[in-house]
Amino acid sequence: MDEEYDVIVLGTGLTECILSGLLSVEGKKVLHMDRNDYYGGESASLNLTQFFRKFRPNQSPPTNLGRDRDYAVDLIPKFIIASGELVKILVHTDVLRYLEFKQIAGSFVYKNGKISKVPSTEVEAARSPLMGLFEKYRAKKFFEFLQGWKEEDPATHQGLNLDKDNMRKVYQHFGLEPGTQDFIGHALALYLDDDYINKPARETYERIVLYTTSMARWGKSPYIYPLYGLGELPQSFARLSAIYDGSFAGVRSGGETARAKMVIGDPSYFGAGKEAEGGKLRVVEDGKVVRAICLLKHPIPGTDESDSVQIIIPQNQVNRRNDIYIAMVSSTHKVCADNIYVAIVSTIVETSAPENEIQPGLHLLGSIHDKFVTVSPIYTPVADGKQDNIYITRSYDATSHFETVVEDVQDVFKRVMGKDLELKKRETDSEQ
Repeated sequence: MDEEYDVIVLGTGLTECILSGLLSVEGKKVLHMDRNDYYGGESASLNLTQFFRKFRPNQSPPTNLGRDRDYAVDLIPKFIIASGELVKILVHTDVLRYLEFKQIAGSFVYKNGKISKVPSTEVEAARSPLMGLFEKYRAKKFFEFLQGWKEEDPATHQGLNLDKDNMRKVYQHFGLEPGTQDFIGHALALYLDDDYINKPARETYERIVLYTTSMARWGKSPYIYPLYGLGELPQSFARLSAIYDGSFAGVRSGGETARAKMVIGDPSYFGAGKEAEGGKLRVVEDGKVVRAICLLKHPIPGTDESDSVQIIIPQNQVNRRNDIYIAMVSSTHKVCADNIYVAIVSTIVETSAPENEIQPGLHLLGSIHDKFVTVSPIYTPVADGKQDNIYITRSYDATSHFETVVEDVQDVFKRVMGKDLELKKRETDSEQ
């Protein structure tokens, strides 16, 4: 390992592995290191032994949970939007060939104590129990407006300017009720809070279009998920890096030294959670996320016996500032034993009693066989890295998808390479 590299990447979380793969494709000589004996870092998928070692180090997994190798439990619950940016990267880097996906069976939203399917078209809006008769008509007009919008045709704009008018004005234009605004903003546009309402409507429009096009691509929901867990994603990008002569190693102390022009890494390698050393503060805590990983022996009630779902509890439904998310997968996705369901309830922490904050989500799960609760800080870097060539990625947020992870990848890539990430499909062996 005593040699010079262009880039040293610390940590094998998804963000770091995507960057490692992309930089290797760009011709950079990359050394990729991790302190753990598994891929994924914060976003790892653990087998049963690893899972209990992390959460209950003095307890062996119960035999009634099945075989160790049947499990790949995600530490960070996220689904992939079928037409989103991560899929574009998977396609253009050809990493897709290492993975197999399965659709998430249902997308639901919580309103007035009940969960219902998220409507994403005017037809579904007309059938949805989320709205009364007259509100269905208004929602139908809203969805028709979105689907009929043509940038070059002012007749489709109905007097609205998406770049100047905020979403509050758009909602008012169609006379939509607060409850309808909740599921549009949080279950379709997938915002964590209501700050978006006072911002220009363009981003919300694009987010809803992303949801509806992803929905149209698969039918039951806009989400897909890799078989054997999310940990397959960083491993697959690591393979891409290896194809381009990237090197991988565990972190070791001793006489060996690796040198590089720049270093990229997750916050845990740069003092996250510790006092600044030598007066150099590199990351700061920007909130916390509470997650409860729950093992169930039944599907979530009220979801049509679905083997996988996402449920969003909009903030206003439970008097919070941030939404509560529920992500559930099962043996269908090769992440647990037969007749076991893994549901993860998460939100951004707002009080000194984090577990109490996710009670509305836990209540929806029905009988819980076992539960593992974590509270994780969200770290962000204090500098852009250009001065000392140390580029630190962000912690994973509470969103239920990977779009913000890709934004971080694109941001770091631009700072490192001095240019935007352009997604060009590489030649396959048959094309060369």
